[in-house]
Amino acid sequence: MEQQAATDTVVLIHGLWMTPLSWEHWVTRYEARGMKVLTPGYPGIQPGTEGVDALRRDPSPLAGLGVREVFDHLSEFVEALDTKPIIVGHSFGGAFVQLLLDAGYGSAGVSIDGAAVKGVKALPFSEIKATFPVLKNPANKSRAVPITEKEFHYAFTNNLTEEESKVVYDRYSVPVSGRMLFQGGFAAVTPNVATTYNFANDDRAPLLFIAGGNDHILPSAVQHENYQKNAKHSQAITASKLFDGRSHYTCGEDGWEAVADLALDWALTPTPGVLGQA
Repeated sequence: MEQQAATDTVVLIHGLWMTPLSWEHWVTRYEARGMKVLTPGYPGIQPGTEGVDALRRDPSPLAGLGVREVFDHLSEFVEALDTKPIIVGHSFGGAFVQLLLDAGYGSAGVSIDGAAVKGVKALPFSEIKATFPVLKNPANKSRAVPITEKEFHYAFTNNLTEEESKVVYDRYSVPVSGRMLFQGGFAAVTPNVATTYNFANDDRAPLLFIAGGNDHILPSAVQHENYQKNAKHSQAITASKLFDGRSHYTCGEDGWEAVADLALDWALTPTPGVLGQA
């Protein structure tokens, strides 16, 4: 693909169990670099600490929320912008980055510890363990399901002590849409699932996969397979970067600045291939 003109706008998309508040430090860092930074929430998810508190009091906006509803909401948000933005997503937000780029949105996309779209089959044991508390009960498909401090520590913040993890849990964590987790987890056996993605799309914007080497819930094997499928089947720019030893909380734990800077630097001047370990 030919290089597109650089944009001054970044859209940050949060993942499950999180809200736009999880990007608070990235917003400050990117704004200091002169970027306009936007952090849309999923439908019913509001910004700031108020958004976290509201969902803890009443998680009903998350019950029954599906991938298609979130995608439609995000695509409308991005389409209304004056310029094609860089789109960066973490966890399930990374899957939305792929789906948005596949649909023609964005000047470049970065998927950080991204959830698998349909066609990515890697399923490490740690991912099964991290999502099992929700997926073990089919009734959770129509519920907003909370995460315990212990589950959060295993899935997100396994590089932190229990005390450090509790601080992160208390500030950011909210219940999850069981329906979205089921849609992602059972995509391989679900026809026409909302996470269906065209790996052979030559016209999509450049896409970078960032993986954490110590991520439990979405290990680097998931990002590696996703990268390989894109690089093999599409002529569009595709790249990957492994940050060895980093957990799923890579956007907030010590050293997050290196991840943030790499994501933005690459998106402004995309290059293909494996970028090496860090």
